[in-house]
Amino acid sequence: MTRILVSAAEPSADRYIARLIPALRDAVPGAVIDGIGGPATRAAGATMVHAMDDLQAFGIVETVRGLPAHVRLYRDLRAALRRGAWDLIVLCDYPGWHVRVGQAARAAGVPVLYYVAPQLWAWGAWRARALRRAADRIAVVLPFEEPYFAARGLPAHYVGHPLLDESRPGRAEARRALGLAPDARVLAVLPGARPDDVRRHWPGFRAAAEAVRRGLPAVEIVIGGVPGRTYGGSAGMRIAAGGAVALAAADAAICKSGTSTLEAALADVPAVVSYRLHPASWWVARRTVRLPWVSLASLIAERPVHEELLQGAGTPAALAQAAIALLDESGHAEAQRQAYAVVRQRLGGPGAAVRVAALARELAA
Repeated sequence: MTRILVSAAEPSADRYIARLIPALRDAVPGAVIDGIGGPATRAAGATMVHAMDDLQAFGIVETVRGLPAHVRLYRDLRAALRRGAWDLIVLCDYPGWHVRVGQAARAAGVPVLYYVAPQLWAWGAWRARALRRAADRIAVVLPFEEPYFAARGLPAHYVGHPLLDESRPGRAEARRALGLAPDARVLAVLPGARPDDVRRHWPGFRAAAEAVRRGLPAVEIVIGGVPGRTYGGSAGMRIAAGGAVALAAADAAICKSGTSTLEAALADVPAVVSYRLHPASWWVARRTVRLPWVSLASLIAERPVHEELLQGAGTPAALAQAAIALLDESGHAEAQRQAYAVVRQRLGGPGAAVRVAALARELAA
């Protein structure tokens, strides 16, 4: 009997691991699957070892605040690994903590599959050596990552992006579910999923949405919501169950940088992208990140796709102005749609979960 631990410490990884679990059961019959994650991992049938709620953090300052919870769980996992609790572990994203867990697993003789690789190409290329010690195989989800990691001696395999495995409602279906008229003009607002992301982005995004509605009174506002998060001041706005539903109903969007930029590309919805960190984390990021853009869609297309309003530039007025231009079908909106076609072509087709499970089967053999 093969014992597998899967670990997700944030909402997007929770979704990806939930889709992976059935594929693991098919690829490794009779496997016992334990999980660190959220409601999706639990619903997929993993026996929960720990909930992800107190692990979610991004940025130097934010991670320091959550350090005690990370340390406690790390010690518990290291002891369990040394006891031989699992035959394989699958770590999804969240590198600041998962790289340490992967190193502990390999030191205990347990193979590690890393799914959704650390973004060394954005920051921390010097950490390639640490990642090499943390993973036996790396399942990468962006097409340019496989050659990047391979050039640095890392065992990377492009498996496709897990977003392509997710079903999405059509426009008419999403609008009916949200009570929107078929001909309404709709702005989606996606402030992120982590608690810190919502806290940092929602007030500014809300103010931007309100400014859009003052300029275009007929516009409907739909929030890409996450269960358990609160969106104060959202009276008169609709809250969708997730960004995919909000985008399916939308004509344009205001998105936090991250996975939502790819979701916008898949939904063919023009978007303006913003991101805000704690000032100290932003100071560090400006000195360590070496990228021309933060939008994943732009990185895949290898050209600027979205207007990016980062940190102090992402004022409600600036976000509203950019969103109104997209709702008015400016030339920028059409240029985004043309770039989106390139993004979708380069991402390829679905099947990421099946391909990751096949790598897991090889490691567990």
